[in-house]
Amino acid sequence: MSAVVDAVRAVIAPLTRTRAFRRVIGPTILPPLERFVTWISRGRVQLSALLVPSLVLHTTGAKSGAPRDVPLMYTPDGHGRAIVAGTNFAGERHPAWTANLLAHPDAAITVRGRRMPVRATPVPDEERDAVWTRIEAQWPGYRNYERESGRTVRLFRLQPVRPSGA
Repeated sequence: MSAVVDAVRAVIAPLTRTRAFRRVIGPTILPPLERFVTWISRGRVQLSALLVPSLVLHTTGAKSGAPRDVPLMYTPDGHGRAIVAGTNFAGERHPAWTANLLAHPDAAITVRGRRMPVRATPVPDEERDAVWTRIEAQWPGYRNYERESGRTVRLFRLQPVRPSGA
């Protein structure tokens, strides 16, 4: 299975670096397609998880206070935490979920059908290059989204925590 995933990644990875992907396919087509696949599979299949480690981040809206869910690629940090990057397909603005985590760092993630509470912490500036190296070992060229966006992408570590009352 790993050889198949590697072959698919080799074909798809260059497409994710195109202007069409960053402007149309990624932000416009992928989110509803991801929601449809998740809905039709009753949450058992996440489209992006076929290519990269993926999770669903469950946050609280920074302004609304409403629950928000977003599928994201993550990179394991080697210490039981997940790293997520607010690339927003190289868009000029930070994705809303990053503002949600800054306002409400206690969140939850679902990975492979298992939901767990996490605490989000921004990656400090002095660790950014090392974290990007780890992310790009998983998905080469991913930092180009930061370079092309003209902004410093927000990076977070998601640390699993014990559920309240446990």
